[in-house]
Amino acid sequence: VVTRDNVEESLKGVFQFVKDKEQLLQDLRSQIEKTKKIIAEKQRERDYWLEYKNVGSIIHAEKISSLEKDIAEVKYELERAEEYYREALKVVREENQKLFDRHIKLLSEEALKNAVGYLDKNCRREIEENEWLKEEVKIYRKEERDLKASVQLLEEGNINLMAKLIDIKLQHLRV
Repeated sequence: VVTRDNVEESLKGVFQFVKDKEQLLQDLRSQIEKTKKIIAEKQRERDYWLEYKNVGSIIHAEKISSLEKDIAEVKYELERAEEYYREALKVVREENQKLFDRHIKLLSEEALKNAVGYLDKNCRREIEENEWLKEEVKIYRKEERDLKASVQLLEEGNINLMAKLIDIKLQHLRV
């Protein structure tokens, strides 16, 4: 015997079961929608990277290659300029040394001529000649200090010019 309560209970159970299934179906639909959105986004991302792989990466590779060539060229030019200025500095130092040596030689010859002129005259003037030679040595040493100072100033000027050139080349390298 089935009573009305049993039928109502059974209907409530079936109704609850249907309701649960509908809720489950609705949850599944929302999960499907979320999954479709994720798939669509991943598909767009995949398409973007495929396009980049086919087109964009080639453009970037060309730009990178071009920039690497420019960097290599600037480095090469910098090395050439550095070598040129190193050689120029060496030549200038050698020239300064030659001029200094020539000047010293001329001064020595002149001092020797002056000294010989005094020595040949008379032995009694030996003391005066000695004083004169001391004065000549003082003059010679003063001129030597002046020449060394001017050589040093020229070398510092050359070094400053080289530093400026290297800085300019580095700025071009950065550009």
